[in-house]
Amino acid sequence: MKYMASYDMMETVRNTNEWLGATARAMASYPAVAMWPNPSMEMLRAWGEVTERSFARMVTKPDWGILTFSEDGRDHIVQIQTVVSKPFGDLLYFAIPGRKTRKRRVLLVAPMSGHYATLLRKTVISLMADCEVYVTDWHNARDIPVSEGKFDVEDYTLYLVDFMRELGPDTHVVAVCQPVPLTLAAVAYLAEEDPSAQPRSMTLIGGPVDPEANHTEVTDFGRTVTMGQLEQAAIQRVGFKYAGVGRKVYPGMLQLASFISMNNETHSDAFKNQIAAVASGEASEHDKHNTFYDEYLSVMDMTAEFYLSTVQRIFKDREIATNSFTVDGRAVDIGKITTVAVKIVEGENDDISAPGQCLAALDLLTGLPDSKKASHLEPGAGHYGIFAGKSWRENIRPLVLDFIDANSEESAQSKVLALPETDKAELEKANGPSAKDIVAKPDSTVPLARNTLNVVPLDTTEPKLRTKAPKKKSVKK
Repeated sequence: MKYMASYDMMETVRNTNEWLGATARAMASYPAVAMWPNPSMEMLRAWGEVTERSFARMVTKPDWGILTFSEDGRDHIVQIQTVVSKPFGDLLYFAIPGRKTRKRRVLLVAPMSGHYATLLRKTVISLMADCEVYVTDWHNARDIPVSEGKFDVEDYTLYLVDFMRELGPDTHVVAVCQPVPLTLAAVAYLAEEDPSAQPRSMTLIGGPVDPEANHTEVTDFGRTVTMGQLEQAAIQRVGFKYAGVGRKVYPGMLQLASFISMNNETHSDAFKNQIAAVASGEASEHDKHNTFYDEYLSVMDMTAEFYLSTVQRIFKDREIATNSFTVDGRAVDIGKITTVAVKIVEGENDDISAPGQCLAALDLLTGLPDSKKASHLEPGAGHYGIFAGKSWRENIRPLVLDFIDANSEESAQSKVLALPETDKAELEKANGPSAKDIVAKPDSTVPLARNTLNVVPLDTTEPKLRTKAPKKKSVKK
């Protein structure tokens, strides 16, 4: 705060650049200008159009843009419903009336790292065909009044706990990037406080469980800068324009500047090419550049306490990696997770959460059988690709769905196999073949647990629940 322009000054600079772009576009678009056949005016108009759009996006929350879902030749309306509403974030449900309810219920935990949850738009769309999708939608800190109080990593964890309790145990959690360590902590919290509310599985995608496992520019920054320097240089108070006036935040525009600086040449070339495309008439409203940067440039502020506690506790003190994380003064033991299947997904070329950082979670799960642990390293994939790009669509998504299916069926079939034989016979009369018969048939419609997912095949032997076997009833099939 001490060495940076104030929040209002940054907003003034952004607003001025947006105005300059709009002015240049308008001036170069006058009919009289067309009488002067000089390409410089077309370039000025193109520069103005791209500049105005870019700076306007920085303070705009993107729409989800998911209006319909097509299935069996029919278009179904998608209704985005708020299941749980809280000051700092909501739980959204993408309801599709008129279609058959999917068996898979997925909670997609979106990052709170400068971008809105809409960054996962493609991930949501890809899962909607096979799942009932719920998403955490975090709010922009600039719009939250100071009277709502603080929001740090412990509050974030408790929000996830509440969301999981709301959805119940038949839920499969998929956490992307930043929330991975806190999602792990939330499930561990439930394992001790409310075991019946634990999800069936967790898929953790590219998150910094142990930042020291494999260094990147992000982890190097977190390790070298002091907390005093960070607070002085990055934290500001929200200006008079927004409802959160006076709240200390880490501004989204500062986060955006850091994102761009990591690949400055790539972004510069992209905007130069777009200006040339607009000038030549080759650009369009929803071309590849606009589709990407409309989302990428839309940033949100984080509360100062969330940002600082993330750096201090996750990156510097490594509380998750050392299993020393606490919530409201109570220790959270990740080793208490004993029933929730966990799959790790990492990208080989991830320069944000490098391979090994997320994989460290499996070593912390000391109470979880190896049969419930799985991992996947996607060759050639970067950070974005493992949850929304080609790698996600073609390779990772099918693996995640298979993992969900394997751990959905395992529990249900195990309950049937554990029944006494007399109860099984009655179940056969009412419902047809027994679970044992189903497992034995290769053409069964019930998915089997797959060895490729590190899940032990279902045990088809009869459980010995009695010292003396009862008489078997004959069952007509």
